[in-house]
Order: sequence, then C-alpha cells, then structure tokens
Amino acid sequence: MPTARDVLTPEALALLQAVAQAGSFAAAARELNLVPSAVTYRIRQIEDALDVLLFDRSSRQARLTDAGTELLREGGRLLLEIDAVANRVKRVATGWESQLTIAVDTVISHSTMMELAQAFFTLAPTTRLRLREESLSGTLEALTSGQADLAIGLALEPSPATGIQSGTLGEMAFVYVMAPHHPLAKVKGALKDELLQKHRAIAVADSAQRGATMTVGLLAGQDVLTVGTMRAKLDAQLRGLGGGFVPEPMARPYVESGRLAVKEVQRHTRPTRLTYAWRTSESPGRALQWWLGQLESPATRRALIEQYRS
Repeated sequence: MPTARDVLTPEALALLQAVAQAGSFAAAARELNLVPSAVTYRIRQIEDALDVLLFDRSSRQARLTDAGTELLREGGRLLLEIDAVANRVKRVATGWESQLTIAVDTVISHSTMMELAQAFFTLAPTTRLRLREESLSGTLEALTSGQADLAIGLALEPSPATGIQSGTLGEMAFVYVMAPHHPLAKVKGALKDELLQKHRAIAVADSAQRGATMTVGLLAGQDVLTVGTMRAKLDAQLRGLGGGFVPEPMARPYVESGRLAVKEVQRHTRPTRLTYAWRTSESPGRALQWWLGQLESPATRRALIEQYRS
C-alpha cells in the first residue's frame, strides 16, 4: 500500500488544488485533459495513504473536508517552497533568478512599471517576471508571506523583526475628487464629514488574505462602492458613482480637462509616505539587484508615484 511519502507529490498536490478550485472531479478532469476516473483514482490514493477523507462526496460538488482544507493549505505552502528551492538552485548556477515576483500597490504608476519591465527583459530575457497587483496591507503581506520578492508602494512600515529591508519612494499627495455633475461638486467651501457621510464613497479593497485589513478615508455608516484597483476607483468617480481620495498626479489630467472636480475636505489630510521593501534573509540574485538598483534612482522613484497616463 502506498505511503504518504509515495502519494504526496507536487503533482498530487496540484491535482488537489485543481479539484478544489474547479468544484468537482469532472470539471478538474476537463481542465487537466484527464478522464474523471483518473482524477477520482488519484485522489482516492491520497486518501487511502493518509487514511482520511479529503472531499465530501455527498453532493454533486466536491467540497473539501476539514482534513482536505488543511492539506490544501499546507500543500500550497510546500509547492511554494519547492518553487523557491528551484529558484535558489537556478540562481546559484547562473546568478539570475528563474522567476522574480513583485507586489505592486495599485497607487503606483502602471506605465512606469511596464517601462521598467521592458528594460529588465532586454537584460534578463530568461527570468520570468510576475507583477502582483495589491493594495493597502495586502502589498506588505505578499512580501512577508513569501509570495513576493519585492514590494513597491508600501504605505505600512515593515517591522524590523521580520527580516525585511526598506527604502523610501517618496510622498504621495491625495485629493478628494468627484465628477462635475456629482452633487458634492456644487457645494461651496470645504466638505464636512456630516455631508460626506450622506454620499457614496468609492474605496479600493485591501488585498490582504490574512489578519486585519485596513480602510482609508471612509466614514462610519457611509455607503461604499468597493473596487479592486485605484484605476477602477478613478473610473467609478469619473462616472459620478461617488467621491473619494485618489493620488493627485493620477487625477491631475482629468481635473485640468474638467472631467473631475477637486473639493477641499474639512478633516485634516497629509501626504502618504510610500516605501519599497525586500526580504534580507538571503543574498539577492541579479534580478532583484537590478530592480533595487533602479529604485535607487530619484527619477525612477518620482516616476513611480507621479507619472500617470490616461
């Protein structure tokens, strides 16, 4: 009879993930180009070796049991570790990482990141680059959880105890804006909280998956439309769906063209200090060194928080 070590292979863990995400053995089989009986047999092999039931088969959906959920969580961590080992081996052999993952907060200039990526690929065409779009505390979480090698646009200060080193990007000013036809655009003087509370706010969701999430600029009891990125937030405000704070450089061309109106708010606001950070537990490979070298340039740092294109 196969043992746990025999069946808990990377392929088996990936199969477990596929079934959980697809919701059924048949759907997972279609995605993997397998017959359903092959998927069922492989999952049964894992269950027999561990002497546990991983999926509840009482309905048409393949629902994870508590044991299955735990294996999926730990299996995902093991797959990340396997990828990390392969990455380290590749780096030892060539000096270049096989893959570099960067968590980029949604307030950061998308066009500048694409320009940097283009320059990077001319130098390191064999390193796979993955850009993760994150927001608020999720940007830091991606780094501390090991899902990213570099994080750009942190509004939270990483703890020194986490083995993370950081550098300053600069300060980003935010302005409160809405479409010219929005009722708040016609109000004279600074907007009081009591008035803002009566109107819908547009907010970017915190992308953190664990622990407490954070919100910025929202009032208790206020109606909120939550979107995934700062670009989506800007789009919603251009359509008159609500108001909210956006980076001043991002709003500037729309304000100048008359598509957005800037309003002063009564509450105190100040620029947000943004940083970038990376883990220091091991020496960086050449790909990470390249990105850190770019971030040492004042012009690059300025472009990341000021150079937006409509």
